[in-house]
Amino acid sequence: MSKFQLIITAVFVIFIVIGVATFALFKKTSTQAALPTITVWGLAPEQTFDEFVTNLNSTRAQPLTVKYVQETEATFNQDFVKALAVGQGPDVVLIPADMILPNENKLTIIPYTTFPQRTFADTYVQEANLYLRSDGITAIPFYIDPLVMYWNRDLFTNAGIASAGTVNHPLTWNTLAGYGAQLTQKDVNSNIRKTVMALGQFSNIDNAREILGTLFLQAGNPVTERTSNDSVISTLGNGVYQGLTSSAAAVSFFTGFTDPTSQYYSWNSSLPDSESYFLSGNLATYFGFASELSDIRNKNPNLNFDVAPLPQAPNEQNRITYGRLYGFSIVKQSPNASTDYAVISALTSASALAEWQTLTYLPPVTRSAIGAGSTDADMAIFYDGALISRGWLDPDPFSTQNAWANMIQSVVSGSDTVNDAVKTADNAVDLEIKNM
Repeated sequence: MSKFQLIITAVFVIFIVIGVATFALFKKTSTQAALPTITVWGLAPEQTFDEFVTNLNSTRAQPLTVKYVQETEATFNQDFVKALAVGQGPDVVLIPADMILPNENKLTIIPYTTFPQRTFADTYVQEANLYLRSDGITAIPFYIDPLVMYWNRDLFTNAGIASAGTVNHPLTWNTLAGYGAQLTQKDVNSNIRKTVMALGQFSNIDNAREILGTLFLQAGNPVTERTSNDSVISTLGNGVYQGLTSSAAAVSFFTGFTDPTSQYYSWNSSLPDSESYFLSGNLATYFGFASELSDIRNKNPNLNFDVAPLPQAPNEQNRITYGRLYGFSIVKQSPNASTDYAVISALTSASALAEWQTLTYLPPVTRSAIGAGSTDADMAIFYDGALISRGWLDPDPFSTQNAWANMIQSVVSGSDTVNDAVKTADNAVDLEIKNM
């Protein structure tokens, strides 16, 4: 063997040894009782997270020491990059799945030798598959916040409508739209005074991006898709020149509620934001997150409302809603991935997840916990929402929000056909991916 071959062989051996040592280290230190302090940056409320760790430590022989820093979604990426540039970044981040993609190159991939892919898929809800790459896992799921439908009991009852759907029999979007004849009221000048639902705009509809994204997912379009080489592409424009298929059909449905000439006309840009209109008792349904329940109750204690599953596409066997999934990711710059992984394992244990659920009144992310069910009326809806939740890898949620808002506005104003508007939005998301 030549000297050059010997050098090359030695280098490969070193890399193999380092790789094996790293994977073994993940497993070795995860079983240790005493662990050093780690710093976590996240979007969850600091007070809630600190209380969670305190309660968790009351049951542990060796307490966890976690320095938690609450960040905001609007500034997280910028703050994260700046901190890493000067070597002052966190060890772990707790962010939603739609913020993973732009930060993926800054994260340590947990190998399947440490956490087998089969075990991961069997443990967590299906949306957690967004964390899977060909070479490992980008995050360990912690909690999920599904999109549900809040509905005004008084408006439904006065209109002679008995139910807003159940877990076993959720409403379809077409059925809910048909309720507009009973639930939408206009004055003599055709101004909307009460209405069935808020769809068709971005400017005054809370959670518009997530609602429209759910329609895409329900129509069979994943929004973005990870390829075999772990790159990500936008799928929004797939097939839009072959008629109103998938995403184009979803956009057409979404915008139809702002057409004054349509029998389903129920929303326009002059109305208050959807949450405020629901709280005032003039909006029959509000599409919001499970985490909004207590806020709605606090803002209007006299509002007679309930919660139901999000409406589904007609004749579809696979029920889907959007879920805001949060997980712990190890930062690549962290000096001790094994310690980070051990702490994450403790924070996502069955008992820890149960404690977080108690504090936040949000559903679990594990299939076993969801399978156990809940006797709580609201939580039963949230459990179902968690189980059917889906999402997508987003290059930048704020840019996507703007691109989709422009898409909807161009269709509503008539400046673009649905197909052309979808193609423009698709190109905008693709460009954002390329510019990451």
